[in-house]
Amino acid sequence: MSGIHRVVVRIPNWVGDAVIAVPALRKLRRVLPEAHLALVSRPGAADVFLDADFVDEVLVYDRAGLFSAWDQVREWRRRKFDLALLFQNAFAAAAIAFLSRVPTRMGYDTDRRGILLTHPLPSPAWKDERHESFYYLHIVGELERMLYGTSSIENTEARSELRVSDDRRRKAGEFLRAQGARISAPLTVLCPGSINSRAKRWPAERYAELADRLAESGADVALIGSPAELDVSQEVCKHAQIQPIVLTGKTTVAEAMAIIGIADVLITNDTGPAHIGAALHTPTLVIFGPTNPLTTYPLSASAEIIRRAPDCAPCMLRDCPIDHRCMTAITPADVFERASVLMSQRRAEVSV
Repeated sequence: MSGIHRVVVRIPNWVGDAVIAVPALRKLRRVLPEAHLALVSRPGAADVFLDADFVDEVLVYDRAGLFSAWDQVREWRRRKFDLALLFQNAFAAAAIAFLSRVPTRMGYDTDRRGILLTHPLPSPAWKDERHESFYYLHIVGELERMLYGTSSIENTEARSELRVSDDRRRKAGEFLRAQGARISAPLTVLCPGSINSRAKRWPAERYAELADRLAESGADVALIGSPAELDVSQEVCKHAQIQPIVLTGKTTVAEAMAIIGIADVLITNDTGPAHIGAALHTPTLVIFGPTNPLTTYPLSASAEIIRRAPDCAPCMLRDCPIDHRCMTAITPADVFERASVLMSQRRAEVSV
């Protein structure tokens, strides 16, 4: 495997997974420092890499059109990639790489796609016992081993480092002020929704009580999320005494990312913004219930989780079949206390 000059990486579809893959991408840049590195990503997740310094370009793959996969095949052929790394596990990702005639195709042997890969990898035995970032790091580690005969992945400390440009931060501030935020007030950002699991949602009425406590402390409170999560934000507003600034459905992922980047604290369920906040070193508090914090905790010293796990957690279910006790055990007072500490630390750091 020599002569690798052009590399394509198929990124996972979900925003949170795309951020979790960042340590592997940074490692890939160190393994192949001179190669042209292109990412292929779904819309939304592509925004994560807008200001990334470890990739050369991002190609957006929108599966909405009937011929979108063939468009990708033509584009990959035109770019003459030498190597395809498939972080995404679907059959289609391997099929596109195969039909594009990329000489070296590496990824996990999932979804019956092993025959389409030149280097199919078995799923690691430790997959559910280590942070998910190592699932992607392992692919890069196997590439490193094939190229150099050894790999340092086992000694890698996974960190999802991302940045937002000063210009994007400035525009985020202007947007917030246009929505009613104050210049001098601390900014707290809440993400009360989650796209792929209702069980991961801390109850809307608890977010409402938390929002009221934060507003009473003098902070501006903004709700973020995708259009599909607007109903959750509306439920929060219905229970809140002091109405928060509702940005849910009004921003792109890139704009939401910039808003998180200038926040004094982010409070969120275990979903995409949790990993964005951690990667941007925004003080981040993640409310955990049914999911496994061992595999998806936020990769940052500025982020922490709050969890009151019953015996049935982590169940990994998308809907709770009983009383949602893993989430209802966490009170607004619990979250407010930790958020206040994180926010005070942030303000102290900024004033130094």
